[in-house]
Amino acid sequence: MRIVFFGSSGFSVPALKAVADETVCVVTRKAKPKGRGLGLDDNEVKKAALDLNLPLLEIDSFRDPAAQDIPGWDPDLFVVASFGLIVPKWVLDIPSYGPINVHPSLLPLYRGPAPMQWAILSGDEMTGITLIRMNEKMDEGDIVYQEKTEIREGEDFRDLSERLAHRVAQILPGIIDTVRTREKMIEGEVQDHSCATYTPVINKEMGRIDWQEAAEKIGRQVRAFISWPTAYTFLDGKMLKIFEVGQVEVSGTATVPGEIIKVSRDGIHVNAGQGSLIIKDLQMENKKRMKAYDFAQGRRDLPGKVLGRI
Repeated sequence: MRIVFFGSSGFSVPALKAVADETVCVVTRKAKPKGRGLGLDDNEVKKAALDLNLPLLEIDSFRDPAAQDIPGWDPDLFVVASFGLIVPKWVLDIPSYGPINVHPSLLPLYRGPAPMQWAILSGDEMTGITLIRMNEKMDEGDIVYQEKTEIREGEDFRDLSERLAHRVAQILPGIIDTVRTREKMIEGEVQDHSCATYTPVINKEMGRIDWQEAAEKIGRQVRAFISWPTAYTFLDGKMLKIFEVGQVEVSGTATVPGEIIKVSRDGIHVNAGQGSLIIKDLQMENKKRMKAYDFAQGRRDLPGKVLGRI
């Protein structure tokens, strides 16, 4: 089997490693400038491909000259996992058996770029993995494999992404063996498009905490956006990023949403619109990330302050 693998994020790496022996080329998105020095930030798939000594094509779009090299690899199969670009029909038609796309949701639920974040943010108890026979429409292809899994209590996006990525790596070889044995793509089942839901592109503003919301919802926001943009608020006019919150308390002693109730060894206790939560891990603007209790030791004035005010 000659596989061309498409991927651009850490989620893609276990899948790439699982099919590396049959992969003839890896296609990934070009590195983007990062940081004040505007150095190039190579993605994890590129690093993995180089470590595996696999040929690599880097593109910004399928209009790039490098994309014209894909047919030359004479692929039997495409495997697409967290690639980040819509693959046009002329490309999808290249492999003799067709293209398979990996999507970390129970399609047709949560089509689009952020299914895992949206499942956590929505408070879903279940999510899953779906492999589809890819077409030119976004996540609308026929389902060739699907399985459910629980979203574990307190699981954040990074944890869920890592767990599902490794499960994909376990599933893929069997799917590829089935295609090889049949010498054709698995037919799959048509999705019920009437049940489809869609996730938007995540932007920075989505990470801003509204302390009028219930503590439970804010906790989900922290877990969903831990990688990007990271849930944030403001303390004395400076941005405060929050990476972890503790158990949501049933009630708080403060009356103002966003008010810091107290500091304990567990962290910084904050009132919300309904209930309260404990900030455990944070990063103050222009400072290093640290445990909330350690941060509070240098700020004895915290109780009574209200978060969120610029």
